[in-house]
Amino acid sequence: VQLQASGGGLVQAGGSLRLSCAASGRTFSIYAMNWFRQPPGKEREFVAAITWNGANTYYADSLKGRFTISRGNAKNTVYLQINNLNPEDTAVYYCAAVSGRTVVRATGDDYWGQGTLVTVSS
Repeated sequence: VQLQASGGGLVQAGGSLRLSCAASGRTFSIYAMNWFRQPPGKEREFVAAITWNGANTYYADSLKGRFTISRGNAKNTVYLQINNLNPEDTAVYYCAAVSGRTVVRATGDDYWGQGTLVTVSS
């Protein structure tokens, strides 16, 4: 499975962004897609996940409300909508695919994209 994340950029506080993650290859083996983020100087943290059929979504408790994960009409694409951005959202955002097992949360052993940088100015 190959993952290509895109959509990051520089945005002012209060703005919105939609990140995209396009999956290719053995997508039939994907069980769930995740978004993680890594702020500068901090550890990577879970943001949201969605089962590949789009039926179930999961969010980090601290991020509920401003983040929405969804699966696109182009079924191999997953999106992360982020509203009301603030400088603390500045991070590299990664998508990850859980493949070959029926768990939602991705680990380092799963497939990861290259990340897309989101920078929020105050």
